[in-house]
Amino acid sequence: MIISSQATSTLFSKELTLLLALMHMPSGEKQLPIGNEDLKDMDWDELLVLTRHHRVYPNVYDKLRQMDDERIPAYVIKQLQKDYQRNTFSMLHLSSEMGSISKHFEEADIRVLVLKGPVLAEDLYGDVSLRTCSDLDILIPIDNLMQAEAMLIGLGYVKEDVYKTILGDWKWRHHHITYKHPQKGVKLEIHWRLGPGPGKEPTFNELWEGKRKCSFAKHPVYYLGREDLLLFLASHGARHGWSRLRWLADIDRILRQDLAYDKLKYQLKKYSQKHIAAQAIILAVKLLQTPITSELESIAMARRGENLAKDAYFYIHQKVNLHTDPVPEHISKYHKRHLFSLMTYWQKALFVLSFLYPYPEDAETLKLPQPLHVLYFPLRPFLWTWRKTKKHVLS
Repeated sequence: MIISSQATSTLFSKELTLLLALMHMPSGEKQLPIGNEDLKDMDWDELLVLTRHHRVYPNVYDKLRQMDDERIPAYVIKQLQKDYQRNTFSMLHLSSEMGSISKHFEEADIRVLVLKGPVLAEDLYGDVSLRTCSDLDILIPIDNLMQAEAMLIGLGYVKEDVYKTILGDWKWRHHHITYKHPQKGVKLEIHWRLGPGPGKEPTFNELWEGKRKCSFAKHPVYYLGREDLLLFLASHGARHGWSRLRWLADIDRILRQDLAYDKLKYQLKKYSQKHIAAQAIILAVKLLQTPITSELESIAMARRGENLAKDAYFYIHQKVNLHTDPVPEHISKYHKRHLFSLMTYWQKALFVLSFLYPYPEDAETLKLPQPLHVLYFPLRPFLWTWRKTKKHVLS
């Protein structure tokens, strides 16, 4: 199978096509990579909307400001410049807080791996100003969660997420918790897993063994090894339907780096992620013209990769936003089906079986003393039926 470097979808608007062309255009080009006929009736305001929705305006501005093309309206460059400058200040602020947080965690003897944020911008783009980021994501061992929370509260952070939980289901039904600093305006996500269950993933100790050290931070800051980072970025992008092209740009960048393919293929097989990586590679090649090597092509041939890549067009061409409630019902239904399609057979089996595990709603329906919570297992089908029946009657 030879993957074409051209998108197979005809759903993309003229503005989205231009955005993709700008994203994969080499730096230093003086003219837009598009003809006059294709620029006819171009909606430049829509292009600005797309750069903001997909969070790629720093990179697009960096390309456009080097051009000498009179066809680009001056106000477009000016608006992108404002967005770029605002993002630069934000990233520098996050970089400072990232170093401070890492220092506090080290002093508390808590190991920390930074998942995204400024370290990702520096590693993939060579400049923290060329990637957007709205918060800090860090991974710590699950045994250190309570200690970390106490420390963060002492530093002025406020816990935003309060999960309802029963019989320890939070450990696998969720994978992170959010804190925010009201004065600094920084949002921090503490992860104890790379992604929600059910599913196998590397242990913290395994990820720690392959860690890398950030090159620009004053205080030691550690982040994922290259192959571990690729697995995390591919899984994260897939889980969000690649609804932000920023995530695909990250894949394009990391695929251009030197990867240990033997290690990568071993991990993809071990953690049942071959089809996820295939989806990411196919989308990067087709939409961003990422160079395809024989090693990447062998991974992209994984079963279901092509169909999963086509599924992502739904999110990209519609500017789907999964982060702002309420999500339209037709999008919500599509996304639930897409998430299920990402699972392997055994993951689907575990997912279905997980409905038999008690939910916090069961304890609200029938209150039992803590020592008797184990009874929610046999009672769950009856409690679920009761709630559904009651809801139907009320409606």
